[in-house]
Amino acid sequence: MKRLFLGFFIVLSVLGFSQSDTAQIVVADRKNTPQALTKPYVILISADGFRHDYAKKYNAKNILKLAENGVSAKAVIPSYPSITGPNHYTMITGLYPSHTGFVDNYFYDKKRNDLFGMSMQSKISDGSWLGGMPLWSLAEQQGLLSASLFWVASNSDAGGIRPTYYYDYHEKFTADEKINIVLNWLKLPEEKRPHFITFYFPEVDKNGHLYGSESLELQNAVQFVDDAIGKLIEKVNELQLPNVNFIFVSDHGMIDVDIESTLEIPALLQDKTRFIVNNAQTLLRISVKNESELNQVYRNLKKNKTRDYEVYLTEKFPKRLHYRTTDDRFNRIGQILLVPHAPKIFLEPNARKTPGKHGYNPFKVPEMKASFAASGPAFKKGKRIGQFRNVNIYPMVAEILGLKITEPIDGKNCTAKKVLK
Repeated sequence: MKRLFLGFFIVLSVLGFSQSDTAQIVVADRKNTPQALTKPYVILISADGFRHDYAKKYNAKNILKLAENGVSAKAVIPSYPSITGPNHYTMITGLYPSHTGFVDNYFYDKKRNDLFGMSMQSKISDGSWLGGMPLWSLAEQQGLLSASLFWVASNSDAGGIRPTYYYDYHEKFTADEKINIVLNWLKLPEEKRPHFITFYFPEVDKNGHLYGSESLELQNAVQFVDDAIGKLIEKVNELQLPNVNFIFVSDHGMIDVDIESTLEIPALLQDKTRFIVNNAQTLLRISVKNESELNQVYRNLKKNKTRDYEVYLTEKFPKRLHYRTTDDRFNRIGQILLVPHAPKIFLEPNARKTPGKHGYNPFKVPEMKASFAASGPAFKKGKRIGQFRNVNIYPMVAEILGLKITEPIDGKNCTAKKVLK
């Protein structure tokens, strides 16, 4: 996971978990409506950092079989920036990060005068930080029960309603324990059984960061996730439930970066009385506290930049990335963006160097692109399509489950039309 995320879990490993930290949370007194009982099942599985070419490159036989029996895409185009928190939340809301307010794994909110971090339980569980209507909220509103095993923000009340069954994030469960949780959900009495389940694997991303995309550790992580997905599908199919659909996705890819010759943050930006600087290493976001200085600061940064990165006013950032000032509904992105050319990264002195990164523009760095494969009664068989934006996953799932989309989204139905029967 990301730097902030890793630090959080190092702290937890020292302090230790109490039983309540790993306990399932169940919202009482909910049940499926009679209409929901007739709906299909959707199990949406994410493998963090599972690049678009990993399945073939590392012979992930179960994921390849899922694609062969159903549909797959050449690639999924992640939203910008191509990092974990924003993209998981984008897939589950159908909105670009700039429209949900989840603009980075960590960010400063000027109006609140507070910092949000994906790994901060008090923040990620507080839905007032985030916009949009997550799919589990949409399902619950319309009488269809949902469950989530560690999808980003699934313990949040964003959208007004949490899943009926969910967990606060931790990494204590084995793959078999996770699979058994899903099986137990699907063995519940019909009125209590979730029809929409989200499921998350962190292993590929973690090993990609630590060891790189060509490493044996990364290959083993791909096989680990693939084996778990194969077992999950096998065990669920043994239940012989009607109309179960499996969707495998990832949030972004991974690239090996230059950790020998990293970029320094410009000295001008070291003045914390004038600037708030958020460094995601593949993207540097700058908020200028005194607006009257903005143009002068921009010109200075532009004049003194190297050929290894670009300097943008956020208001003039590439339009197709949906990360401009006009897109920034929560005013969290900042006014200036420094964007390194892959494989370059910005790195503070004494910061830990890890070879794998993501976050770059997926239209310029194809290694950022993600994966998609799906199979089940709702999907065509043996269908392969081109690449599509990840905001389109939301309307696809909503159509399978027969949910009415009640709020505007950025996702389009074009992908659903290509892959659904």
